[in-house]
Amino acid sequence: MTKVYLAEDQEMLNTALSTLLDLEDDIDIIGSATDGASAFNEIIKLKPEVVILDIEMPKMTGLEVAKEIRALKLPIKIIILTTFAQEDYFEKAVKYDVNAYQLKDSPTDQLIDTIHQVLEGKTIFSPELVKTVISSEKNPLTPREMDVLKEINTGDSSKEIASKIYLSEGTVRNYISSILSKTGTKSRIEALNVAKNNKWI
Repeated sequence: MTKVYLAEDQEMLNTALSTLLDLEDDIDIIGSATDGASAFNEIIKLKPEVVILDIEMPKMTGLEVAKEIRALKLPIKIIILTTFAQEDYFEKAVKYDVNAYQLKDSPTDQLIDTIHQVLEGKTIFSPELVKTVISSEKNPLTPREMDVLKEINTGDSSKEIASKIYLSEGTVRNYISSILSKTGTKSRIEALNVAKNNKWI
């Protein structure tokens, strides 16, 4: 059973999401809040495996909560929900190493799928958000993701890349999934094209 904490400032949406997610056999909503400060205090005490944070909340924003979680090095997967594609939000989401960054009006099934995927080590960024804010000057990929992308550029398979940069094949696959998500692409070739067009490599 995956322990999930939900922070959403709109009470109706908070209640609806909590109820829908709690219906899942493998998800347990262990708490919820309508402001960021209360959420952060409860997250520290309850130690959920996954937190779902609305980006705009009173007292502390979802991104401020994410920043504090990362500062404390808590082993928590972070899913950020947002209504608008704003460049500064996107940059901070990448900086604070959130595991997923999605539109608030996405279907509940998609959110459930995202919970499962981040638990598997994947990074999920909504393509609609990525394509709006990505730019040549702001590469969203981490140094390790760039290492993997450069090896992809040589045409190597996941297994060959894993051997070259001393990672497991599964870890390389997760990095590739993150690269595709952050670049809003569906294949390695598309991701390479984005990187080359934006002069990242």
